[in-house]
Amino acid sequence: MPSEIHLAFAHPSERALATSDTPDPYDRISVRDHTVEVEIGAFQAERGVTQRICFNIVVEVRPLTGPIDDDVDRILSYDKVTEAIAFELAAERLNLLETVAERVADRILLEPQAMRVFVRLEKLDRGPGALGVEIVRARGPERPSPVEPLEQDALHPELVYMSNAAIASEHLKGWIDQLEALGRPLIFCVGPADMPAPEAAHHLAQRRIDLLAIEQNAWVLAGRDTRCKVVDTRTELDWAMRNGQISVWAPSKIVLDAVDGPSAKGADAVALASWFAATFDAQEMLVIGSDGPLEASVTLRSVPVDQAQL
Repeated sequence: MPSEIHLAFAHPSERALATSDTPDPYDRISVRDHTVEVEIGAFQAERGVTQRICFNIVVEVRPLTGPIDDDVDRILSYDKVTEAIAFELAAERLNLLETVAERVADRILLEPQAMRVFVRLEKLDRGPGALGVEIVRARGPERPSPVEPLEQDALHPELVYMSNAAIASEHLKGWIDQLEALGRPLIFCVGPADMPAPEAAHHLAQRRIDLLAIEQNAWVLAGRDTRCKVVDTRTELDWAMRNGQISVWAPSKIVLDAVDGPSAKGADAVALASWFAATFDAQEMLVIGSDGPLEASVTLRSVPVDQAQL
């Protein structure tokens, strides 16, 4: 155990030498010197005050099969590690670093790619040096995780479809102000701009063109308010929802990766946004104006542009 923990945090050359005879070694990702201030400790002097806690975490993950394709949705994101830390520190006040380390390790091991996790946790303000613990935990039937995914882990975003008239409206900033004030994760969806799109003879090529037309309009909306960021991956959308970033959905990647994706035609833009809302567990979708028939997979609340009072 001590040698394994040492190697987890050692230089890659040391780990390579130590695992040279190991068949099919795991890949590793790491978060180093991640320092947060939190109230923790069993002593009375540690109550009512915060102190710096430093996390160093290495996660062994299954090697990817096939090309990575520079695709963030295919890997275990570093955000999952830092979110595990934040979640467990926010859940309740704890006395022991050992408890924090155990819970963080268990939550990381809920991720399907994670096979083993090394956690080094240190208090930086309790003496002249760092006081800490180090643990290593692995997934497997011999050690079932006591942590279960909690219902409050799931986020239910506010999905808003913006028609072209809404995007161009002088009231756009005010609507975004009101939606942001709701305090829920906010994602905007759009259709294509009001201009003829190129036409292709093959339906797959046309699908790409239709999706790109929607993405061009997403950038138009983002350009009208700097709070809006164009996002195209599930990983970044999840991060944005948890960190208060307003997203504008660029649909190509998620639609093309879907086993049975929806139509991407401009006339079906509301239905496409509705499909997306359903995949992200939105309980309803607000439509400001409409560019097409309101056929949807979630509850719709439609507001004409000239009557929009949010």
